[in-house]
Amino acid sequence: MILDGKAVAQKVLGEVGAGVERLRAETGVTPTLAVVLVGDFAPSKVYVTAKLKAGASVGIATRDHLFPAGLTQAELRALLASLNADRAVHGILLQLPLVPGCDEDEAIRAIAPEKDVDGLHPQNLGQLLAGAPTVVPCTPAGCMEILDHYGAKLEGKEAVVVGRSRLVGKPLAQLLLARHATVTMCHTRTRDLAEHTRRADVLCVAAGRARMITGAMVKEGAWVIDVGVNRLETGKLAGDVDFQSVESRAEAITPVPGGVGPMTVAMLLKNTLAAARRQLTK
Repeated sequence: MILDGKAVAQKVLGEVGAGVERLRAETGVTPTLAVVLVGDFAPSKVYVTAKLKAGASVGIATRDHLFPAGLTQAELRALLASLNADRAVHGILLQLPLVPGCDEDEAIRAIAPEKDVDGLHPQNLGQLLAGAPTVVPCTPAGCMEILDHYGAKLEGKEAVVVGRSRLVGKPLAQLLLARHATVTMCHTRTRDLAEHTRRADVLCVAAGRARMITGAMVKEGAWVIDVGVNRLETGKLAGDVDFQSVESRAEAITPVPGGVGPMTVAMLLKNTLAAARRQLTK
């Protein structure tokens, strides 16, 4: 079974669009997302463009703060403070990575937790660890949305997450734990990666290495979520999973492109709508 992220993303976007219309009718307020892009990193520009286009499609207003020549840390801090104070802005998206010389940790901490629609502020990550309601990072949230949409059974299952980034691996492991899966995290220091991945009923890969997971490393009947997006020398995109060799063994698998990628944008907009609702009820 191919886990079609595009189809699930369209469902989520439809729900967000309806929610935006209800909020506007009830309060007269349009959810607004401020997008901050520092530097001239081509993949970031492509990603931001996709987010802006999707936001417009569901009625979420966007404010662009684009600085291709870069900003100093002090200038970035001042910009984020002004967006925090602006009651008309409900969500702040700080596109990563930042330019050299800008401290990402400091910048993330400078975003008000209630406007952190990426779910990366330490307060929000701490809430996730505690199992409390919080803003969930967009890509892990998208992975769970795909699994739920297609009816994956997680309770009591062996789940293996390859990659331990704070953006994907760590929060995704927490989300799987909260659904009562038994979770193993693998990373660059893991000995015999295949020994772990072959046990997985649910295998989630976010390591940033093209086609590193092959069919021989996957359990028959596993559900495979491929978060990786790698540009090959041919110019084509490939995931962290070797789709051709894994597809015949897996019960279900996400493609690249068209799997997790569209979900990240959809969940960002879902988080923005939720942030607007929370701020309006304070």
